[in-house]
Amino acid sequence: MKQIPLTCSGHTRPVVHLDFSGLTECGYFLISACKDGKPMLRMGDTGDWVGTFEGHKGAVWGVALNESATLAASGAADFTGKIWNAVTGEEVHSLQHNHIVKTVAFSHDSQYLVTGSNEKLVRVFDLNSEGKALESYAGHAGAVKRALFCRNEKCVISCADDKSMRLWDRGTGQEVSRVEFSSHPNGLELSKDGSILTVTYGNCTAFYDMETLTQLKEITIPTRVSSASLHPDKHIFVCGGEDFKMYKYDYITGNEIESFKGHFGPVHSVSFSPDGELYASGSEDGTLRLWQTTVGKTYGLWKCTEPTDLNNSNSNNSAANNTTANSAVSGVVAPVTPNNAAVSCPPVSSATAPVTPTPSANREVTAN
Repeated sequence: MKQIPLTCSGHTRPVVHLDFSGLTECGYFLISACKDGKPMLRMGDTGDWVGTFEGHKGAVWGVALNESATLAASGAADFTGKIWNAVTGEEVHSLQHNHIVKTVAFSHDSQYLVTGSNEKLVRVFDLNSEGKALESYAGHAGAVKRALFCRNEKCVISCADDKSMRLWDRGTGQEVSRVEFSSHPNGLELSKDGSILTVTYGNCTAFYDMETLTQLKEITIPTRVSSASLHPDKHIFVCGGEDFKMYKYDYITGNEIESFKGHFGPVHSVSFSPDGELYASGSEDGTLRLWQTTVGKTYGLWKCTEPTDLNNSNSNNSAANNTTANSAVSGVVAPVTPNNAAVSCPPVSSATAPVTPTPSANREVTAN
């Protein structure tokens, strides 16, 4: 079966980072960072637009959602990191920096936020005390690209343009370990259980044991890779980079499973959903795309139908019929055209002043 991604439009400039929330009573959510300065929130399983956070005065480079999708964070070129109430859309804190903020990430309990910036510093803010900076880690010789809490939040891991990844002990405030790379590291992701660290640099995707920082494996990708994500079950990983393609690999063997084009520009960020049923990608072309992990499975807006079902039904819309009519496989995955129905419990209300509806933000479904 052919992979048919869902295309999420609405941004006007390159999409540079993505983050999923955890599973909530309302499903899960997806936030995107874009150089247009307007981070967007969407339903994670369908890509339907929920709201846009208004307030930054420069390109947004990094975003994060907490596990419960009640808080969002963003880091931008206006030298601020912002915390947003993801239920109302209101700005909660504006964390001033002295240079561009490239990365933000919540602690598991949402009490702390870690940021990394072009100041070459990693900072930790206490969100329960008016966003006060509690910790600052200096040592990188280049702009910090990514920073995450790790080891049960007793440490922070960061990577930077100095071609290094460094582990910081929050108890002592000291650097306790360092890994040097041959190229600038671009992506940094911690597995769902916190045991494996995924790093991308040059045309390599590498995996490290989080407790020892020993390299478990390194896999060469046919292009310079910007981002990679390990499936929650740790049996496959996906990655993307400069050649516009998405790659899927077997994590155990290191063999390429498949690759396919969908974007019309380099891929900057990829991430698996919390349930592992899909993965999202953000690109230089200004779009997000959602891809099925198991092609042919009914999930979200993807509906697997048999040709007999299509022939016996006169009520299918013409777009779905056209999509399926040209397929030669026995089962056809037909994206369902959204009806723009209101989300029953959206984390951002479009009626709130800081969140403004964007007419062009409706998600488009395309077949590639």
